[in-house]
Amino acid sequence: MVEARKASITRNTKETQIQLSLSLDGSGEASIDTGIPFFDHMLTLFSRHGLFDLTISAKGDIDVDYHHTVEDVGIVLGQALKAALGEKRGIRRYGFFLAPMDEALARVVLDLSSRVFLVYQIDPALETPMVRDFNVHLMKEFFQGFAMEAGANLHCRVEYGDEPHHVAEGLIKAFARALDMATAVDPRLGDSLPTTKGMI
Repeated sequence: MVEARKASITRNTKETQIQLSLSLDGSGEASIDTGIPFFDHMLTLFSRHGLFDLTISAKGDIDVDYHHTVEDVGIVLGQALKAALGEKRGIRRYGFFLAPMDEALARVVLDLSSRVFLVYQIDPALETPMVRDFNVHLMKEFFQGFAMEAGANLHCRVEYGDEPHHVAEGLIKAFARALDMATAVDPRLGDSLPTTKGMI
């Protein structure tokens, strides 16, 4: 019987106050309130397509900018993932997914190796990066915060796409599916670690 892989994190700073609960072995149930409607939509998609149960309540200085809230939610999600995985025994460790979203194609590859690195490639000349008042380039800050705290080597790339909503949605869905793959338990590993180093 696999122990429940869950974590709850509270993080308070002068810029943001965030409460987050994550269950890796969920059914995709989400309750998200960051004060940023488009970001809430992205996080709900992440929960559903990764089959993670996710609850987030975030208050931030969104009257100044969305940057701090988006980045800090990524930080807390990374902390929760690391806590829920524990020693990472038995997990597949690597994940990969290509997600089409109409004219856009997004690719995410990740390794939960404790070797932190983010490669993030979206055309900076995207004709318009705005979805209403949300700049989709802010998603880089979310992924950076996540990678740092989760201990992930994370590569995100939009192969092509020119509609900003589709670009962001393709990325978050590919991320969710790749992370679901990487956190999945491989019964062949038993209680062992997916490494030859003896630690990960």
